[in-house]
Amino acid sequence: MNTLAIDIGGTKFSMAVFEEERMVGRASRATDREGGRQWMLEQIRAILSEWRQCRRLDRCGIGFGGPVNFPAQRVALSTHVGGWQDFPLADWVRDELGLPAIVDNDANAGALGEACYGAGAGFDPLFYMTLSTGIGGGIVIGGDVYRGADSWAGEIGHLTVRPDGPECLCGARGCLERMCAGIWMEPDHGRPAHELLRDPEFVRRYVVDLALGLKACIMLLNPARIVIGGGISKAGEALFGPLRAELRRQITGWSQARMDVVPAALGDDSVLYGALALARRL
Repeated sequence: MNTLAIDIGGTKFSMAVFEEERMVGRASRATDREGGRQWMLEQIRAILSEWRQCRRLDRCGIGFGGPVNFPAQRVALSTHVGGWQDFPLADWVRDELGLPAIVDNDANAGALGEACYGAGAGFDPLFYMTLSTGIGGGIVIGGDVYRGADSWAGEIGHLTVRPDGPECLCGARGCLERMCAGIWMEPDHGRPAHELLRDPEFVRRYVVDLALGLKACIMLLNPARIVIGGGISKAGEALFGPLRAELRRQITGWSQARMDVVPAALGDDSVLYGALALARRL
C-alpha cells in the first residue's frame, strides 16, 4: 500500500510517498503566503503529477497548519495563509486527485507521528508541541489523538502567558504563540530565530514564556513525555537545557509531575509520519 503524506505549513510545505512504512520520495518547498490556498493546491497537484508517473498511490494523509474540524474533514482556518476558511480539503483531494484522504491539524499529526515512530513511542499520555512559524499542540492518549468536543483540543499556542502582551493574530493578547513563535522573532527582536537562539541571554529570557505554556500543559495533563518539534526545536540543547531548568524553577517541589521534555526524533518529518499513521486508518 502506497501512501501520499502532505504537511502544509505557514513557512513551508512538504510531501512524501511511503511504501508501507518506508519513505521512498520527498519534496519540500517554501510556502507562498501571498499565493494563498490556490497556489498551494496547484503545487500539490504538480508534484503529485510527477510522482504518479513512476508509482501508484492508494491513499493520502494530511497535516494542516491550522485548526481542522476533524469529524467534518474541513480546514477551519489558517491565521498565517489566506483562503483556507472552512475548506473541505479531504474532499478536494478525493475529487481532484482521486485519492481517499484524511486531514488533521499538523500538531495532532506530529503528535501521532512521534507517538508511533519517534521520540514518543512507549510514552502515554504524550504531548507534542510544534514550535515553528506558529505554535500548536497535540495530545495522544492510548495511541489515539485526543481532539476534544469540537476538534480544538491541544491549542497551547493560544494560552495567554502575558495578559498585557502584544496582540496575537488570533485577536487575543499575550498568547504563547505571540510571545514565542518564529513569525514574531525578527519583527520583535530585530534578528531571525536562528541567530537569536545562539544568544544565551536571549534564550534565558525566551524560555520563561515558553515554560509558562508548558507548565500549564504539565499541570493539566501530567504527560509521560513532552516532545517538541518544528524549526525552532532544532536549536537543540542550547534551547532544551535552559527550558528544562526554567520548568524546574516554575514547577515547585509541591508537584511530583514528571518534566520529561525532549526534541522530536523525526525532525522535519514528524507531521509526514503522522499523516501516514492517519492514512493507515482509512
